[in-house]
Amino acid sequence: MLTKLFAIAANTFVETIRQPIYGVVVGTTLLLMILNVGLAAFTLDDDDRLLAELGLSTLLLSGLFLSSFCATSVLTREIENKTVLTVISKPVGRITFLAGKYMGLLSALALAYYVCFLGFFFAMQHRVLQTSADPWHFPVLVFGFGSVLASCTYAGLRNYLTGKEFMTTVLAVGTPLMTLAAIGTCFFKREWELQRFLEGLPSSGMFGAAFLIFCAVVVLAAIALAVSSRLGQVMTLLVCIGVLLMGLTTDYVLSDVAQSSWLAKVLYNHIPNFSVFWVVEALNAGSEIPLGYFAACAAYSCLLALAALLVGTALFQQREVG
Repeated sequence: MLTKLFAIAANTFVETIRQPIYGVVVGTTLLLMILNVGLAAFTLDDDDRLLAELGLSTLLLSGLFLSSFCATSVLTREIENKTVLTVISKPVGRITFLAGKYMGLLSALALAYYVCFLGFFFAMQHRVLQTSADPWHFPVLVFGFGSVLASCTYAGLRNYLTGKEFMTTVLAVGTPLMTLAAIGTCFFKREWELQRFLEGLPSSGMFGAAFLIFCAVVVLAAIALAVSSRLGQVMTLLVCIGVLLMGLTTDYVLSDVAQSSWLAKVLYNHIPNFSVFWVVEALNAGSEIPLGYFAACAAYSCLLALAALLVGTALFQQREVG
């Protein structure tokens, strides 16, 4: 069974990263990370704090859209096109099929999230220019843009000469190049002066905050896959947006009312609480997040994802695919 599970996961991973929407969302996210550096300059307080909030919000939204679009592509379209029958008709259970789809989808989302996080890392390294006289962070510009340009150029030439898939090559070459570029920027100041490793980062807590955002993406991917077993692309996206908005506001709206209303208490206990994954306010206040909190949030996201997949399995078991 494990062989079939990993085969479905590997096929789903390759299928996902080859979708045009995958590259579009990743490219748009990287572009927004660049634009965030300029947008964050219009505050009267700490611009770098707003840059961190914009960056993490961009990561969350890109994970939301990727989860919704890619989940419907790997499941809903297979059901509508009847291609799922080629797998289900073989000795592969629907539970194994759905679990393999989720593993492949989550692997592709993790890769996209890591690449987008590198763009966020470059933006945080560069920081916001407080005045027009402030120098640009030349190592970030050279290493960051250089790695992206080199990988896209190589992928374009390889696609033209050999017909190899463009996005797959970009990810295979660009991910290690961007990683090395991000490490390289940690040793230089704005005008190529040497510095201690990670000295230029505004806060090391951004790594933990980004990890918690990915925990939210893990849940969104499971919800999107479960919903896509019954609904199409637009409705899957709307459901995911609705669950995310409710999860981000549940503490503010229902925490006090739940003390006196049984309906509010039921809703408060059953709506996924996404606000636990958003710790930017605590980081901005200078609070240090304990490791136990990250472990608890990771476990919470796994349980939510498991619950969503169980619901999705029940829906998929009753779905007519023939």
